[in-house]
Amino acid sequence: MAATGGVFSIAGKLDRLFRTTGGPEPSHMAVAEAIRERQGISISHTYIWQLRTGRRDNPTVQHLTALAAYFGVPVAYFLDDELAARVDSQLELLRSLRTAGVTEIALRAADVSPRGRETISEAIRQVWESEHPTAG
Repeated sequence: MAATGGVFSIAGKLDRLFRTTGGPEPSHMAVAEAIRERQGISISHTYIWQLRTGRRDNPTVQHLTALAAYFGVPVAYFLDDELAARVDSQLELLRSLRTAGVTEIALRAADVSPRGRETISEAIRQVWESEHPTAG
């Protein structure tokens, strides 16, 4: 069950999703517009801001589902703290890879066979797991 306030609140989880998108942080307006256009769900940027800042803390299932779909996480992310911790770990890994000069690795890997890419992927996973023994 989600705790009230703090890192396990809906506000805390939504804030982490905004901060770990991998690129520039999207605006509340951009998220609301994308949800309306792609999912047909009416949601305002003000409401998203209220959820993110904790000023509103009882969103509808429809709005949680829409936000989860926008950020590419399961809706249970907002409801299950253990799942949220696992997803956050994966998002942090993705963010780290994006900011750690992985572009060069990706460009070089593009010219490698599929089997070679699997080997590279496995090596990266093993290094990450050795540096994060309590994660996952």
